[in-house]
Amino acid sequence: MNEIDNINTVPDAILKLIQEFSKLPGIGKKTAQRLTYHLVRTNLEDALSLSESIMTVKNNIILCSECSNITQIDPCNICNNPIRDKTRICIVEEALDVLALERTGIFNGLYHVLHGVISPVNGVGPDDINIKKLIERIDSGNFSEIILAMNPNLEGEATSMYINQLLTGKNIDITRPARGIPIGSDIEYADEVTLGQAITGRQKF
Repeated sequence: MNEIDNINTVPDAILKLIQEFSKLPGIGKKTAQRLTYHLVRTNLEDALSLSESIMTVKNNIILCSECSNITQIDPCNICNNPIRDKTRICIVEEALDVLALERTGIFNGLYHVLHGVISPVNGVGPDDINIKKLIERIDSGNFSEIILAMNPNLEGEATSMYINQLLTGKNIDITRPARGIPIGSDIEYADEVTLGQAITGRQKF
């Protein structure tokens, strides 16, 4: 019998923590149980440190008013950096994609984080992600290139096509990373060399 199967023998506090861990992406029931029982065994200092770190993130992390990346200052360090190329924007799905692209050391422009993709199956439309703000930002700026760096899957392609249509006629080069990124994979999991080559060899949309 699994240690959690007979819930009558498990304290409510344990069950609650397992339930909360299970809500995290990529965390199944077994992993949630292991994490919970690890915290039970750990010392109070480490447990409090984890708790404080979580609250610090929730209390201090905001979205950049310009690019919507996560940050502690507004505008973020990328948007505020005077040596960044202000004429190019790389559009990504999530903040983790910014981290992945920055690790390559190749791209020196700005970013725009959509915080999602168009996915009719999941009930996510254009108004549910950060597209309106993107168009307003492009219309009010002086950009020469827009890089559509969405993940190479159906949802990413649909989002790229939609944004491309919105930008038609604006006299801006629209590109996307070369197909060095495997189809069906996510940008955040690509290695630095593959991702760097993909950005360097980006193509017209």
